Amino acid sequence: MRKGKHVYVVEDEEDIRELLKFHLDREGYTVTTVANGEEAVKKISRDLPDIILLDLLLPGMDGLEVCRTLKKDPRTAAIPILMVTAKGEESDIVAGLELGADDYITKPFSIKVVIARTRAVLRRRREPLPDKAATIRIHDLEINPGRHEVMIKGRPVEMTFSELRILHVLASRPGWVMTRDQIVDAVRGQDYAVTDRAVDVQIVGIRRKLGSRAHYIETVRGVGYRFKEREEE
Repeated sequence: MRKGKHVYVVEDEEDIRELLKFHLDREGYTVTTVANGEEAVKKISRDLPDIILLDLLLPGMDGLEVCRTLKKDPRTAAIPILMVTAKGEESDIVAGLELGADDYITKPFSIKVVIARTRAVLRRRREPLPDKAATIRIHDLEINPGRHEVMIKGRPVEMTFSELRILHVLASRPGWVMTRDQIVDAVRGQDYAVTDRAVDVQIVGIRRKLGSRAHYIETVRGVGYRFKEREEE
């Protein structure tokens, strides 16, 4: 009988695999471990987990191919994937996020960070995302697309249409890393044509207008942006 959310750990290094299993077990998760990509795809397709911790450097079918395969299958497409990768492999991180992975952890990692990221991804999956017209209140900001208003502690902040849309998209997913392409996709269909390069320019403008709250929008080097999940530094 399973005791909690079911986590698949796909990792070829035995010591890391067992370390993750031990600590996730202690946190109350049900953990299944797999050492290679082909086996992971077969097992996950038969036994759908709540989340997958996926190493990228796997023998045979690598982590990116595993992610691509699972996201193409309607049965497994909605399962959140937390990538685990070696530091500095920014191209792989970007590729994984664009394939549909939800977040990433770099090696060497802290077990506390793994647990926190796992909880955060599962929590996001439970929470419905607000629609494009929904008012968002986070930290001391209020973003109201319908009235085209951004307020900081009740004080209005003037923003262009595209700046407000991008801020709204990021704030609707606090802690969630978004690539430039994902941001473009999220605001596509609006009156303003946003391109991936234009996103960087818009972020500069948003930060300038947020002033002392500019740090709410974090740059994830080589990947994209995310809205700060917690207000404290």
